[in-house]
Amino acid sequence: MRVIVTGGAGFIGSALVRHLVVDKGHDVLTIDALTYAGCEASLKAVAGSNRHRFLHADIRDRAAMDAAMADFRPDRIMHLAAESHVDRSITGAADFIETNVVGTFTLLEAARQYWNTLPAEQKAAFRFLHVSTDEVYGSLGDSGLFHETTPYDPSSPYSASKAASDHLAKAWERTYGLPVVVSNCSNNYGPYHFPEKLIPLTILNALEGRPLPVYGKGENVRDWLFVEDHARALDLIIERGQVGETYNVGGRNERRNIDVVRRICAVLDELLPAGRSREELIEFVTDRPGHDARYAIDATKLEDELGWRAQEDFDSGIAKTVRWYLDNEWWWRPLREQYDGQRLGLEAKAPA
Repeated sequence: MRVIVTGGAGFIGSALVRHLVVDKGHDVLTIDALTYAGCEASLKAVAGSNRHRFLHADIRDRAAMDAAMADFRPDRIMHLAAESHVDRSITGAADFIETNVVGTFTLLEAARQYWNTLPAEQKAAFRFLHVSTDEVYGSLGDSGLFHETTPYDPSSPYSASKAASDHLAKAWERTYGLPVVVSNCSNNYGPYHFPEKLIPLTILNALEGRPLPVYGKGENVRDWLFVEDHARALDLIIERGQVGETYNVGGRNERRNIDVVRRICAVLDELLPAGRSREELIEFVTDRPGHDARYAIDATKLEDELGWRAQEDFDSGIAKTVRWYLDNEWWWRPLREQYDGQRLGLEAKAPA
């Protein structure tokens, strides 16, 4: 297969590119604007492959998207390019609207024009996968799970922008017949994760003996998904998923944020003892504005209909993740110098 992956130099995107090229032997064109979270070093494993090409371009650039499709002639487009950090969306929402909404619209239109030029057999086989987040569903209480039919109720500028892009993707299938499939995933973790997010930030701060910030009381719950399990799921969804359908991808690994941080501390204390427990570095800080209490995905549809199963539980996945960061300072050190763990997203709504 010939596959375009947008956002392929990002965290999830690079895991997907590595899976498609190394494990599946597909020809892949990675398109990435290389914003702060895009890192070509994440593609080191495929850099020498004749099955991989890289294009430095922005999905909002219609001419560049048209040219890429005309030149590469993809069988599939897997759309992961997005601004993704909730904290950044609170103080800089415009970038999220531009990339996640306008960029998705531009890419859908370029894909639709390209798809309409294909011969009948190729047109029927073509697929466009729009990759999204469980955050579009809002916040759960103490029980229940997100299903594919859960009404959208986004809380942050980030999740609102992703909800809008989901609706665009689905509308392009219903209105124009573009063969779109949508996926919504839970929180990912694993190698090559930009160090502003909870797990890599905790690992790197703990290594340096710096405070480990935990929002509020650390009671917020997330369902954690190992990024390589997610990459396999995305490949399966675009291969066998039904056009017009949505598939939720979750690891069935619910954890409170405080328990995630404590587990990282325990793994680090075992692998690299520091003379005292790193739990002593935990520091509770002012909560994020609009912080959703709990996310949890029901992945039954994906598991039953397409046969996917997560290969990592949280304990095995976090152990692999911590070891990867210990062994790959070459990758994270330059990023750490660029983003040194400062708090983002402190702008709260004005008092009533």
